[in-house]
Amino acid sequence: MLTLLQADPEAFRLLGAGLAAGLASVGPGVGLGYLIGKTIESITRQPEMGGEARTLMFIGIAFVEALALFGLVFAILIAFVL
Repeated sequence: MLTLLQADPEAFRLLGAGLAAGLASVGPGVGLGYLIGKTIESITRQPEMGGEARTLMFIGIAFVEALALFGLVFAILIAFVL
């Protein structure tokens, strides 16, 4: 039986990169669903504010997507640099 101390450090590094990429994608996915859902809800309640709500939604989407990209960059750094 292979103990944890005898395992290859390369395997742990790649496992960490996979976990980082996967977990970094979950949060923004939930955030995007919540953000878009609330924007649709606000537009249906006040249609006259639809243009402003849509603009703010796109700004929020940009920030949420940036978090996913940061997670992907960190996963690539873990896999290939560290």
